[in-house]
Amino acid sequence: MLESKRRAIIFLTISLLLAVGAGFFVLKKVSELNAELGGMAKIYVAASDIPSRTLIEPKQVTTMEIPKKFVKDGSHVTDVKDLINKVLVVPLEEGDIITQEMIKQVSTTANEKNRLVVIPQNDRIRFDQPLEDMDRVDIVVSHNLEGKPVTETFMKDVLVSKTSGKKESLNAILVEVSLEDAPRIIHMENYADSIRILKANVGKNEQPKPEQPKAEPAKEPAPAEAKPAEAKPAEKKPAEQPPAEQKPADQQKK
Repeated sequence: MLESKRRAIIFLTISLLLAVGAGFFVLKKVSELNAELGGMAKIYVAASDIPSRTLIEPKQVTTMEIPKKFVKDGSHVTDVKDLINKVLVVPLEEGDIITQEMIKQVSTTANEKNRLVVIPQNDRIRFDQPLEDMDRVDIVVSHNLEGKPVTETFMKDVLVSKTSGKKESLNAILVEVSLEDAPRIIHMENYADSIRILKANVGKNEQPKPEQPKAEPAKEPAPAEAKPAEAKPAEKKPAEQPPAEQKPADQQKK
């Protein structure tokens, strides 16, 4: 074998070993970096242009992987459930990352003419019982009317669309009222001395008491069949006859 060919084989072997070694060190370094970054996580981005104030559809979003180290809790959207029944407050272009600050719950009301009004709990507004979504409440207000303190039921049977906070310590409730009643509630929130929110319907844990069976009224005995009264012989009344014509005596003798 020629000396030049032998040298070429040696150089190729050394180059191959160096390449394998370099690749091994690169993979090891990448693994170390991934370990430091905590692995990869999927976040949701816009798959196409999404206008604001429109319901997000599944085909409008896709996922992208980034290191977990750069995923911020409460900022990036990592669960598709966070996008259900949500709208964007800003328009997005394809590839834009979706964050929690960009989305909000769809405002839905049972009637398009109704409005949602927030009633917060504070020093002047108090909820007397724990409330849940779809409960109904009465609003009782205390205020001065023509210089006299008055406490009255302001509104009855108001629908609670959504609650905020824990059941035992609510921060606020969202009530659904008509367009005409919305300014009235806001006025009372601003100027009433005190507002009490009373639960108007029976909750899940409060079962209504069974109604006592009503006692059936005693049946009156059926009246005995009346026997036909014995017909009494009719009293004969003397027939009124016209007085007989008096005939002469001699004719009677004949």
